[in-house]
Amino acid sequence: MSESTELVAAVREAVHGVTERWDRGYYMQCTREGRSPTEMYAAMVEQGLFALGVEERHGGAGGGLTATAAVMEEMSIAGTPPMLFSLTSFARQAIIKHGTQAQIDEHVVPTLTAERTFCFAITEPDAGTNSFAMRTAAVRRDDGHYVLNGQKVFISGADDATHMMVIARTTPASKVVRRSDGISIFVLPKNTPGVTMSAMNIEWQAPEKQFTVWFDNVVIPPDAVIGEPGKGLSGMFDALNAERVVIAAWTLGLGRRALAKAVEHARGRAPFGVPIGSYQAVSHPLARAKAQLEAAGVMTYRAAEKFDAGNHAGDDANIAKLLASEASYAAVDAAIQTHGGSGFDAESDVITLYPMIRLLRVAPLNNEMILNYIAEHMLALPRSH
Repeated sequence: MSESTELVAAVREAVHGVTERWDRGYYMQCTREGRSPTEMYAAMVEQGLFALGVEERHGGAGGGLTATAAVMEEMSIAGTPPMLFSLTSFARQAIIKHGTQAQIDEHVVPTLTAERTFCFAITEPDAGTNSFAMRTAAVRRDDGHYVLNGQKVFISGADDATHMMVIARTTPASKVVRRSDGISIFVLPKNTPGVTMSAMNIEWQAPEKQFTVWFDNVVIPPDAVIGEPGKGLSGMFDALNAERVVIAAWTLGLGRRALAKAVEHARGRAPFGVPIGSYQAVSHPLARAKAQLEAAGVMTYRAAEKFDAGNHAGDDANIAKLLASEASYAAVDAAIQTHGGSGFDAESDVITLYPMIRLLRVAPLNNEMILNYIAEHMLALPRSH
């Protein structure tokens, strides 16, 4: 057994210690009641899951992004994807790779016990996926402090997280030579004066909500900047590449859950005397989804291993997110079709998987933009956008 295989197996065992107590029924109850699954997160801390992905020298349990992906996949297979864990796990990568030791001690170490958690504020109403067009700006005062103004949208878990990682311009786009310049990363408590938020009306069968967040003359100290001011693009992409892998593992797990439910139903349902799984019209879509999920899994963990080795992981991370989201969509579509009318009954817990799986083809980066990335950066085709 390889070291990576042993790691993933150990993670899966630790996850089972959580999901056996806080299962899909609990998760959906939290969803119906509109409350955070705090007991589940506390159990994850007890099992040491929040400490995974952070090196031992920082007090973590190690395992890198590979371990983080394994947590997300296994929790999602159980039907309990831990969004606050995912947000925190990839946001802190920017601090680990570009922050000072003091910032790591202040911001990363408390995440190991979920005392500190993060949401990630990058998307804006007008800019959308074009982060270079963001308007949220932080202006540096003479005393070194920054004054932040702007608006972000689709900020998941903004109410549950203790802190925000905010991407903002510190130099207007019109005044930079390269469009990659002038972007900075800030970390601030969500209750900082001048920060307000409002829940968006998005239904995706999960306890956590998405928010519109406003920054109105928010004063931020100099040590809230992660990395060099105006040079935050590399840190942003370190977080985003980790995000792609985490999201791939998340949707991969949901797809595996949907497929497992379909297979179970196809083996037992026999209205004409034999299981419907013996009909190729039923079995072939399930078999195809299985093949797609396996391929997506290989790319997900390959991207994680590249990231952990310090190699360029952007290509594989983007491919992993694309393949996993498309594979899980194929799986849930086949699961609904296999269940027939009962697939639309919430009691079967099949249709309840659909909104989240469908959303993950759009967010956090839509698959069309990933195809644009592959075409431009991997195939050297002319830029299309």
